[in-house]
Amino acid sequence: MRRRRDTGVALLMLGPLLVLLGIFVLWPLLHAVWISFSTWSFYEAPVFVGLENYVNVLTDEEFSASVMRGLAFSAMVVPTQVVIAFVFANLVKSVSGRVATVLKVTIYIPVVVSEVIAAIVFSLIYAYKGGLLNWFLGLLGAGEDTAWLGETATALPAVAVPAIWIGTGLASLIMLAGLLDIPEVYYECASLDGAGAWTKMTRITLPLMKNIILFLLVTGFAASLQFLVVPLVMTQGGPLDSTMLPNLFIFRHFTNDLYVGYSIAAALLLFVVLGAISAIIFRLVRSEKAVDG
Repeated sequence: MRRRRDTGVALLMLGPLLVLLGIFVLWPLLHAVWISFSTWSFYEAPVFVGLENYVNVLTDEEFSASVMRGLAFSAMVVPTQVVIAFVFANLVKSVSGRVATVLKVTIYIPVVVSEVIAAIVFSLIYAYKGGLLNWFLGLLGAGEDTAWLGETATALPAVAVPAIWIGTGLASLIMLAGLLDIPEVYYECASLDGAGAWTKMTRITLPLMKNIILFLLVTGFAASLQFLVVPLVMTQGGPLDSTMLPNLFIFRHFTNDLYVGYSIAAALLLFVVLGAISAIIFRLVRSEKAVDG
């Protein structure tokens, strides 16, 4: 009887959340799946076309190229963020309290900056004439100015830099929380055994941080593969589609095409790609049960 009563109370408490989940998540998802099998616009009733939209997306070389470009973009952004976050977290852990507070506030500032503002600032930095980057390289004797956002070889890495800048702050604080959760007694025992800094990092820190690193890799790849605002503001996908990331490709089709079934199908296929990448990361970086200190 008591168990039934507890179950009823739990369902009553979860009821409002389940209703909101159904209205704002499940129903839009199911409706999007239905639209992806239809030819539909905002002015006409949907017409069922089966797998036609998915076939069109899968056979579209531009969509495949945008996904591959997104994976390359993620490969630039996510590992760099994780490495910087790990180094910064160790730095914060090693300094005094006041200095650590200043460092944490400093690294978190990009997180609260609008992506539009960040894109404008970095566009000014990359400007061909009068840009801060070309000016600085000129002081070092680099020679001719470079159109960082105007050349296909440099545009995607140039867009990756603000993405790294925006996401590193949150990743650093998460990494720092994981480091502070490791009992100091482990390091003290290792010091008594004569272990150096490298041994401590490879035998203690990294193994115990595996779950944190796994979380940052999965969420980082998901976020970077869905990046939209920065390339939209900085390059609009150019030059020659060299910064046309998957979400920007879908956004362009959604706003320009008369029928939205194609863009919805592309979005759902991108969702499948994200799930596959997450599964691969989980497979490569096996999570472990947390160890109580």
